[in-house]
Parts: sequence; C-alpha cells; structure tokens
Amino acid sequence: MASLRIAVFASGQGSNFQAIVDAVQEGKLDVTIELLVCDKPAAPVVERAQKAGVDTFLFTPKEYPSREAYETEIIAELQRRGVELIVLAGYMRIITSVLVEPFYGRMINIHPALLPAFPGVNGIGQALEYGVKLTGVTVHYVDGGMDSGPIIAQTAVEVLDGDTEASLAPRIHAAEQALLPSVIQLIAENRVTLDGRHVSIRRG
Repeated sequence: MASLRIAVFASGQGSNFQAIVDAVQEGKLDVTIELLVCDKPAAPVVERAQKAGVDTFLFTPKEYPSREAYETEIIAELQRRGVELIVLAGYMRIITSVLVEPFYGRMINIHPALLPAFPGVNGIGQALEYGVKLTGVTVHYVDGGMDSGPIIAQTAVEVLDGDTEASLAPRIHAAEQALLPSVIQLIAENRVTLDGRHVSIRRG
C-alpha cells in the first residue's frame, strides 16, 4: 500500500513541520511529504524543508489580487502532485472555499487550545487571560470557519500557578508535536471516520 501523500502548510518557525519530518524519518509515520506551502518565503520553516529535501511552494500574498487567486495556483500544484491530505501546521492565513471545498475531509489543522474554547489567534494567551486550569491542543478538520471544524483529537495541558505565555508555550508546543504526527498516522491507516460533526477513530 502506497504511503499517504501530504502537503504541509506553515508560515513560521516550522516546529510542527519538523515533528512530521522527524516522525517520517524515524519510521513512525507512513506518509510522503510532497510539498511545503508557505506564504512567507523568508520563514525558518522553508530552511527546514530544504534540509529535509521537501519541495516548496512559496508565495507572497500581496502579489495576488485575492486569496482565491493564490489558492487556485496552490490547488493546481497539489493536484499535480497527487496530494491526498493537507496539514495546516502554523499556517496563518485565512482559507477560502476555493481550497476548503475540494479538500473537505482531507484538510486538518492543529490549534493550541482545547476547542471550541479560544479559537483564533493566540490561543495560549487567551487561555491564560481567562484563567482556565486546563488548556491544550486540538487537531480538527478544516471547514472554512475560524477553528470550527469537526474535532479529531485533543490533548490536555495543565496550567500551573504563575504560568506565563513564555512558560506555558513550550508545553503546548510539545503536546502539538506529539499529537499531530499521531493523528496523521491514524488517517494514513484509514482509521478516522468523519460523519457530520462527529469523528470516530477505529482503535488498532
């Protein structure tokens, strides 16, 4: 059985991208990373992709007349490479129906909070400001809303007394880097089923 062909979208440091690369290299993740899509050509994740031998599609959004325009180019590249799953791993751009509709049920995102709490930007800071005792990370399908798609898996992270964003963030990122590759592997093994808003995982 051929490996699942994935594309990773990222905008920044690329720690979650690196976690996927490492899991593949360690034999824990049976996928082929066909492409990194990045909207910031100078972002550190681009260098990570180059070191890993992963092709890149780099673009500058302001050079396009609309989001739909660059998404149309991205889709053509994904289809050319036979990409079966899109993984949003710190991709900081709003996605339109141009990309969502052809890949619905085949596009996932990692979010640094326990959705539906604290969607959008700075989920870590939102959780601290609210005063929760537990936060965490969520992997969910992308439906075009703001972190509103069906939830696949979550990991809780305790908020300690005196935590700041600087102290909590590394624990959140560690949870992300463990959860995301494991969910991708479940999808690669055809163990994840989406039915409306409900996701079931067949245990091995």
